[in-house]
Amino acid sequence: MIPLQPPRRLIDVDVDGRTVRVPEGSTILDACAAAGTDVPTLCHGDTLTPKNACRVCVVEVEGARTLAPACSRRVEPGMNVATGTERVRRSRKVVLELLGSSADLSTTPGAAEWIAEYAAEPARFGPDAATVEQPAKVDNDLYVRDYSKCILCYKCVDACGDQWQNTFAISVAGRGFDATISTEFDAPLTDSACVYCGNCVEVCPTGALSFKSEFDMRAAGTWDESRQSETTTICSYCGVGCNLTLHVQDNKIVKVSSPHDNPVTKGNLCVKGRFGYGYV
Repeated sequence: MIPLQPPRRLIDVDVDGRTVRVPEGSTILDACAAAGTDVPTLCHGDTLTPKNACRVCVVEVEGARTLAPACSRRVEPGMNVATGTERVRRSRKVVLELLGSSADLSTTPGAAEWIAEYAAEPARFGPDAATVEQPAKVDNDLYVRDYSKCILCYKCVDACGDQWQNTFAISVAGRGFDATISTEFDAPLTDSACVYCGNCVEVCPTGALSFKSEFDMRAAGTWDESRQSETTTICSYCGVGCNLTLHVQDNKIVKVSSPHDNPVTKGNLCVKGRFGYGYV
């Protein structure tokens, strides 16, 4: 067998007093995972380059002046990392409060548990806190954009841009408090360069982008992930061999994703693979 890449030397890193060995070039988040330590993340994507946008994953590195984002900071030999100090917990609490006061985190996996764990109180900023509340944009039959849940993690922009799809249908518009994810000239999605691959939906961590089927079922109160099963199969539209994960509820496909560790797709699909399941 021919190795795909040269072997990497192993580095010893101390995580909360436990020494773990990880390959050179790994991130602190990788080291924490190897140590069995759970670190909350929102903007981190296992198929995307870290953007360091949400700052929920910060940890304390011995000798560093500031807290380090675990998702992007590379490990160094002999590095000592602390994930649960008072400074770390206070930072995560404030970040969760700021995010929770400005955006709707109700469909963000893990957000409710993190808010409880860190005793965050988003409501303490009062009713006048700046929010991104707005009606959901339903302008097609495939997926919905609910920017009231957007935390500006930029994962959708990266997936649509040069990291995966290279369509560049969406980007960040505006500055500061006025920054939003938008199509060019804020045109309807149907008039933009969007090819409806849904790869932006795949990487969205908060539900700001969701399948139209999921959006409708949540509105009707019938969406129940505890009753859903997942089956991985191969897309039947062409010969590329993309893997599909079918999410089924009540014997009906409700949405389609793709395994991120698949060597063919790496979580990405085209419009047919992700949305063309109506014939089943």
